[in-house]
Amino acid sequence: MNAKSVIALAATGTVLLTGCGKKLNQFQADYFNVNPNPLEVVADRVPATVTARIPAKFFVKNAEVTVTPYLCFEGQEVASQPYSFQGEKVRGNAPVVNYENGGTVTIPVMYEYQPDMMRSELQLAFDVRQGSKQYVLPRVKVANGVVATSTLADASTVTPALAQDKFQRVINEKYDADIHFLINQANIREGQLTTTEMLSLNEQLRNAANDPSRKIEEINVSSYASPEGSLDLNTRLAESREKNTTAYLDKKLKKDNITEFGELTANFTPEDWEGFQKLVAASSIQDKELILSVLSMYKDPEQREKEIRNLSSIFDQLAEQVLPQLRKSRITASINVIGKSDKELIDAFASNPKSLTIDELLYTATLFDNNADKMKVYNTAAQLYPNDYRAFNDLGMTQYAAGDYDAAKQNFAHAQRIAPAATEPQMNMGLVSLMNKDYRQANQKFGAAAGQPELNDAMGTYYLMTGDPAAAVKAFGNAKTNNAALAQILTKDYSKAKSTLAGITAPNAMTYYITAILGARTNNDTMVNNNLRQAVKLDRSLAAKAAKDLEFQNFNLSAIL
Repeated sequence: MNAKSVIALAATGTVLLTGCGKKLNQFQADYFNVNPNPLEVVADRVPATVTARIPAKFFVKNAEVTVTPYLCFEGQEVASQPYSFQGEKVRGNAPVVNYENGGTVTIPVMYEYQPDMMRSELQLAFDVRQGSKQYVLPRVKVANGVVATSTLADASTVTPALAQDKFQRVINEKYDADIHFLINQANIREGQLTTTEMLSLNEQLRNAANDPSRKIEEINVSSYASPEGSLDLNTRLAESREKNTTAYLDKKLKKDNITEFGELTANFTPEDWEGFQKLVAASSIQDKELILSVLSMYKDPEQREKEIRNLSSIFDQLAEQVLPQLRKSRITASINVIGKSDKELIDAFASNPKSLTIDELLYTATLFDNNADKMKVYNTAAQLYPNDYRAFNDLGMTQYAAGDYDAAKQNFAHAQRIAPAATEPQMNMGLVSLMNKDYRQANQKFGAAAGQPELNDAMGTYYLMTGDPAAAVKAFGNAKTNNAALAQILTKDYSKAKSTLAGITAPNAMTYYITAILGARTNNDTMVNNNLRQAVKLDRSLAAKAAKDLEFQNFNLSAIL
């Protein structure tokens, strides 16, 4: 073997050693980039993407590497799905990294979130196989900690849907009676004063005058003439009918000793074409469509009458069936029924709740500020009116506010069984599902509650908890709540978040904590300290949370915590 051959063989051996024979060198931290870093919680999970940029002449040709991402925290570690890649000489299906040029490998990472993960390290473990040999390379730390701000979304703060009462302090009732006249006459016949509807109207007026809970607001007389004949004649007839009816009514009110009746008004219509058209349309006259077409074709009253009279066979039917009904005076009484005052309702509930209607009970509950008092009223309503879904729904609402979610769920479900089409129990069942992180069921129930006013807040919280803060912002609209502000912070609309937090009418510990996070993200040390101090004052458990929270890692909290 000559010298050139020896040199060539030696060179070949070097290549084999470099490309295949030697062990893989240790991976360096700067080979890896993690997005995001630190990691962030999205919908109860911690997702990330690790991008490995392998330098040239690093990855030996016969090596296969399995990378296992571990999240290490509080003396424990959780593994994500292992991911493999290989050299160009390996027969396999994993992505290939070229020895000469290096390459880029993407490693997906996913963990189920645990609160202790806030202070953690993302480490990559490497198991190498080269032919028959297997060995482990040192782990590499590639990221620090988990930002868990999205987990502050709280379904328990969403206000459940209230099934509204229909209580009205004042209910207006209308009563009326007609006095009919003979053709071309305005005198009131005795028989018209003793009809059933006339006697009933007089009775209602007397009863209202003697009942302190009822008040006669107005009595009106409207008099009419049928449209046949001259306009001048019909005007005199209608006016006379109005005067005679008003005179009768005035005399009757005095006789019945009714002195308080608001206002007595009167008016007349000389030719009641509108009433004529309605009666014809509702009649059984065979050629009524012809009459209606005449009415639409001619607007002049005299021309209308002339054309209708030309329909001689039809006019006879009109004279018999329709026109007599238009010769009348209608007396209408407007009576207000005055309901119980707030004090009377509260007193009645205390002494005799059975005396109250379901709507009075539901309204009475709203008069109390204390949730326990509301619960007592709704519980009574459910006992007295077991077939009204509103009592059970609203009872569940107070239980939800008290944190008794199991009891709330039972009553929401019972309300739903009573009234399957009612939207309030559907939305509230969705809230319970959201509390239990059953997102599929929550979405289904919220869909069935479309149109419910409180649904926007619930849907905004749903989107927050399922990792879509942009959709949450849209759903919340201009709501002034902790959850709405949180969505705005996660979408980096810090100006809007500041306005939302300032608009919360009853700020709690979490309001101040979220405001402190906003201060940290806008590098406002005073906002961080002042609000975190107030948050911890209201809820001491937030001190330990803040100590681990990476949102505050660049701030000195020693004076607060």
